[in-house]
Amino acid sequence: MPDINATVNDFVNKLKKRKIEGSQTTSRLAAELLRSVISQQRLPSTNQAAALIDAVKAAGEKLIAANPVELAVCNVVRRVLHIIREEDISLTTTAIRGLNVAVVSDDDDNNDEADDHPVLSAAAVAAASRSTLRPPSLQTLLEDIPVSTAVPPPSSSGGDSEGKSKSADKSVRSRKLKHDVIEAMNQLIQDIATCHEQIAEQAVEHIHHNEVILTLGSSKTVLEFLCAAKEKKRSFRVFVAEGAPRYRGHALAKELVVRGLQTTVITDSAVFAMISRVNMVIVGAHAVMANGGVIAPIGLNMVALAAQRHAVPFVVLAGSHKLCPLYPHNPEVLLNELRSPSELLDFGEFSDCMDFGTGPDSPLLHVVNPAFDYVPPKLVSLFITDTGGHNPSYMYRLIADYYSPDDFIVQQKSGS
Repeated sequence: MPDINATVNDFVNKLKKRKIEGSQTTSRLAAELLRSVISQQRLPSTNQAAALIDAVKAAGEKLIAANPVELAVCNVVRRVLHIIREEDISLTTTAIRGLNVAVVSDDDDNNDEADDHPVLSAAAVAAASRSTLRPPSLQTLLEDIPVSTAVPPPSSSGGDSEGKSKSADKSVRSRKLKHDVIEAMNQLIQDIATCHEQIAEQAVEHIHHNEVILTLGSSKTVLEFLCAAKEKKRSFRVFVAEGAPRYRGHALAKELVVRGLQTTVITDSAVFAMISRVNMVIVGAHAVMANGGVIAPIGLNMVALAAQRHAVPFVVLAGSHKLCPLYPHNPEVLLNELRSPSELLDFGEFSDCMDFGTGPDSPLLHVVNPAFDYVPPKLVSLFITDTGGHNPSYMYRLIADYYSPDDFIVQQKSGS
């Protein structure tokens, strides 16, 4: 098998050189890379979960440091760490409480044995794991395992039999941990790949006949969302702000026209003038913070302010891989990056202005091209994720289901 360190270093170089862009693509490739790290990791006889966590953290710190602005990478790293902890606690809970998890088997003889003993469902074990990892709340209390589902511990039949049973349990648990983690990661990769379709399925509930929808720039999630409403026989119009300086809105407008949607392209400066004709603003996001704030393409804060001024709903579409457990005030969070000035000015167009200044290294003209805006949660009306629609005030509770507080230190180490 290829050297995993070489694979990690190659991915790190691509992140540094911005050869991989986009939250979905980056998060999917990062999850596949971490899955390879786990599959090639040799587990010791004890502390298998700790060994997997250390391996994932070592690779994750390199990935996060390569491009700290791409928060989807650190989100995936924390999701994988949470999966390892969750599967480890699930196995530990089963072993300690002596619970049997229902398993589908083709052997009819096993079914007769299962009838003699009560069986705990896999959902109950997963609920116990989530309750252990998440902060206490009313929801975690309601998800507690019923006492009636517990299997009474078997009676002791001698020291030799108990010793053999314990050694067999350790052997089975060692083999099952890595298998369960990889299976959960396969599900995570599948969820990332299909997040657009899952979000688009909810379009018919939010877009109605003869409405006018405004968006800015280009987002694949927004494209699939609008086209899904069109396929459900919804008749509506779309205003697309061009999204300077990269003008990604032009590409989105062409795609919408090809799909048969009535589309109008406007300049970014015309958003406030046209917002009074709009029924809803639907946009994508780069990342969603724990407080419900949004890191979005440049210009969206202006659109959100205009929507609030005219009482127009501001809806954000974001997959669960974009949910970040950090807050904007965390010092390790980089909210922005400066892109190349060539997107604003042609080479040599203002070269004369840049040659003069108070000093040899101080030109009079500076070109600043930020990539992202921050939209505070008070400007967001609704989040639509692959798990449904949520209010901004609920995002911290949703994020708590995906991450463990013990893993927040990963970003801090890489940023130091």
